[in-house]
Amino acid sequence: MSALVASFGYHDVTDDIRESGFQRNSAVPFKLGVQRYRSHLDRIAARHHTPTLVTGIDLAGTGRHVLLTFDDGGKSALAAGDELCRRGWKGHFFITTGFIGHRTFLDAGEIRQLRSAGHLIGSHSHTHPDIYRDLPPDRMVVEWRQSSDILAQILGEPCLAAAVPGGDISGAVLRSAGRSGLRYLFTSEPCLIPSIVGGCWILGRYCARASTSPNEIAQLAGFRGWSQKLLLRRLKGLARNSLPSLYRLYVRHSTREWQGQVQ
Repeated sequence: MSALVASFGYHDVTDDIRESGFQRNSAVPFKLGVQRYRSHLDRIAARHHTPTLVTGIDLAGTGRHVLLTFDDGGKSALAAGDELCRRGWKGHFFITTGFIGHRTFLDAGEIRQLRSAGHLIGSHSHTHPDIYRDLPPDRMVVEWRQSSDILAQILGEPCLAAAVPGGDISGAVLRSAGRSGLRYLFTSEPCLIPSIVGGCWILGRYCARASTSPNEIAQLAGFRGWSQKLLLRRLKGLARNSLPSLYRLYVRHSTREWQGQVQ
């Protein structure tokens, strides 16, 4: 037996998508409205699993745990974190450090504010490469270490956790986290069972979209439906891997600046 960890990945939580985070075509489907976000949290609460921090879990033990994570470090992270605190919950906020202080991203003071509320602050790389697994392994390590060093300087404590930008993983991506001194790495693979690679715990996540229904979250928070989500994710991965040139063309299009039409 091992611990089962249901991790949910969010990005921006805002009713005005122009005000927070990346302004890219690929980012728009992951920007949740405030009421939809609250409905998700309500359904998680109904399952009586209080979201906690990965640093307080014995991942080698047993039990069921729910974790909430937020990628990119957009301005809306403050309100998303406040909603967790209102419920007595804690979350994980992964910061793309190359964008700290930009108009739609948190500044250093706001990052400290999140940490002072009890949330965990981690790395989402420094530059948010479009396809992380395409980087040379040494460059992956540089991205993790540069980002971790910046966060350590801001917070006065080591950075222990990270989330893979873009969601694309490989063995090299997973190994790079351990090489960088990270203890926890979150992926976008919807898997409940943590594993260890190079001394770093690897945790899967289900990444919610704006279209993700509260009922879907309720099922997953009840530790049901994860195997189907993982199968679908891996089938999509096989398609991407079999058509690499087409996938890179898609990524180039999807990372262009959003022009104001919700897709």
